[in-house]
Order: sequence, then C-alpha cells, then structure tokens
Amino acid sequence: MRLIHTSDWHLGRSFHQVGLAPAHELFLDHLVETARSEQVDAVLVSGDVYDRALPSPEAVRLLGDTLERLVDTGATVIVSSGNHDSTIRLGFGSGLLERAGLHIRTDVRDIGRPVEVGGVAVYPLPYLEPEAAAGPLGSADRTHAGVLRSAMQRVQADRERRGGPAVVMAHAFVTGATTSSSERDISVGGVSAVPTDVFGDVDYVALGHIHGPQQVAEHARYSGSPVAMSFGEAAHTKGSWLVTVGEGPAQAEAVAAPVHRRLAVLRGELADLLGSREHDHAEDAWCQVVLTDPIRPLGAMEQLRRRFPHTLSLSFDPQGAATPITSYASRVAARSPLDVCCDFVAHVRGGAEATPTERGLLREAIERSRLERAGRDGEGGVGRDGLRSGDAAASADGRRHDRGVA
Repeated sequence: MRLIHTSDWHLGRSFHQVGLAPAHELFLDHLVETARSEQVDAVLVSGDVYDRALPSPEAVRLLGDTLERLVDTGATVIVSSGNHDSTIRLGFGSGLLERAGLHIRTDVRDIGRPVEVGGVAVYPLPYLEPEAAAGPLGSADRTHAGVLRSAMQRVQADRERRGGPAVVMAHAFVTGATTSSSERDISVGGVSAVPTDVFGDVDYVALGHIHGPQQVAEHARYSGSPVAMSFGEAAHTKGSWLVTVGEGPAQAEAVAAPVHRRLAVLRGELADLLGSREHDHAEDAWCQVVLTDPIRPLGAMEQLRRRFPHTLSLSFDPQGAATPITSYASRVAARSPLDVCCDFVAHVRGGAEATPTERGLLREAIERSRLERAGRDGEGGVGRDGLRSGDAAASADGRRHDRGVA
C-alpha cells in the first residue's frame, strides 16, 4: 500500500500579517497532483488542518475543495484532528463522509477502529488533551504519554484480532524531535514528550505537530508543515512523505513541496545590506533583517524595502553601542509562561522569589487557563465522551483542594 503522509496545514494562518492562502493553494494543488500521478492508495493528514478552532470561511472553502479533489483521485483520504482543530467543527458529518471515502477522525470513541486500505489497517488517533482524554480512555496517567499508551492499547487489541500491517496517525511531541518557533506549546505541567516505544511495533507512525520534517525512529516520521510559518524554518525543505507499507520495513521518500516565496534572514549594517551583491538572492524573498549599526539608522525599513520589498521583520542589535536596546518581549522570548509569572512575583516583591507552593499555584493557574480556553474554543477536544471546559476546570479545582492548597 502506498500513501502520502502530510500534516500541519494550518489553513487560515498568516505570516507576519501576510496571509498564507496563496502558498497553501500552491501546495494543495501539488498534493492533489502527486496523489494522482503516484496513484497512491491513501492520503493521511495528521492533524492541525486549520490554524484556529474557528476557521475563516475562506479556509473552510479551501479545505472542502481540496478534500473533494483528493477523493476524486481514487485515494482513500484519512484526516485526524490536531491541537489547533475543533473536534466538533472538523468532525461534522464524518459518519456520512466515510461513505464517500473521506475518513475524518476526531472522536475518542473511534480509537481502535481502523480504516482498511489495501490490506493495511490505518489507525487515526486525534490529538488527545490529557485532562479531557484520560477519563474516557481509562488512563490513570494524565500526561500525553499516558493517554497515548491507553489509546494504543485499543489499537493493539484490534491488531491482535485482525493481524497484518498497521499504520498509526498521531499528533504529539515525540522524544527526539527538533522543534520550531511556530508550534504551540502542548506541555502539561512542563512535560509533553512521548517516547517512541508508546507506538509499539506498528509498520509506520505518521506524526503531526512538529513543523520540521524529520525521522524520530526507524518507523516514525514527522511530515512537518508544508508552508513555513516562522523565519526559524528558513532552512527547512518543506513537503510530505511518500510511504510504501507491505512486506519488510516501510520505505519513505521525501516529496518536496513547491515554494511560493522563499525566506531569507539577513544580518549586518544597513549600508552593507543595501550595497552588497551577496544579498541578491533575498530581493524577492520574505526577509527578516537584523541591523547591527552602532547608531540606529533613520528610515531603516523604508530604505530596506527599496531593495527588499518583502521585508516583514526588522530588529536592531547594535554592535559597539554602550547599551544594546532590547525589548521586554525579546528578553522573555526563551522563558516559559511559568517562569515569566514567577519573575513578576519576584519583581513586585523586591526580589523575594516565588516559593514552591506559589510556583505550584501559578503552574495550576496557567494550566487551567489553557484548558478553559481550549474547551471554550473547541480545540483539542476528544469528541462527545470528553470533558467539557467546565468539567475540566471543576476536576482541576477538586484536585487542588484535595491537596489542601488554599
């Protein structure tokens, strides 16, 4: 069985206030043509189809058109939800759509029920928010690894009954993966990593969530996002995997995606950037520029855009200046939300750092806020059996008082 593994489309996303719709349309046209020319049996989309739980009408239309064209190629199309997707909205009408060869899996109750393609059982696992999924899955371990282990127990039970090759789709942060700056943090209590042994001995694991294409185990790969969403991805070769599953280990071949507009990261003094032929390659690229002039040049952005009209980001790192100018955002960019909160507590108390108890309260407040937002927007849910946002908050509140924290 031959399949295309893709993920993290993030339809509706903008890049520094520039809409990515043309880039997405170019990739999706390429994906449909690849599915047709390679005569694949299945197209697997491992989560984060949309960028927001409430997608724009344009994003919904683009998805509908793309899925229709993919089904028309003769391939079975299998889509699982990611942490950005609303399970209710993405999963609407999924039972009816299955009859047309489009399988959208967002509900925890479907875990362990495969899509059979060419003698291969494909098990789509929607993104599993630990707080919401632990109960329905019967997991005492409320971590990403814990709920995925429980999900895989259902998969393995079905595999033992069926036999034959198997593919698992999952949306998670797997140990050993290299992250980008454009992924949303899905850590729970500071822990999010899932070891690869969670997925057992299946033939192939089609992973989503990480935006850089990479192999994390012999049988497990991330396709990465098909379109760059941060300048940290400038060196990525975006695309998808063409995978053959059958006798012996699965074979995967990278299929590069077309590039709508390249990314360029430029650093140096303004005069050099404007005058050097070394930077000719960036004249039609989206540019991130860091100026190192000791004195900030006047009208720097206007001057840069005369040569590099698609400059989207400009910052300053003066070399030789007495006091480099840095923003608060840049100083805290590498720190976690919990650390930023604790820094604030220490600041307003004249240097007295947060105690372990206070740090625990702040961690819980951040986590409850994240869960309530996700519940309100419908992101990362687990279907009709999952907790509502109010249930998640009440559950967290009960555990807090059980620990005697006032």
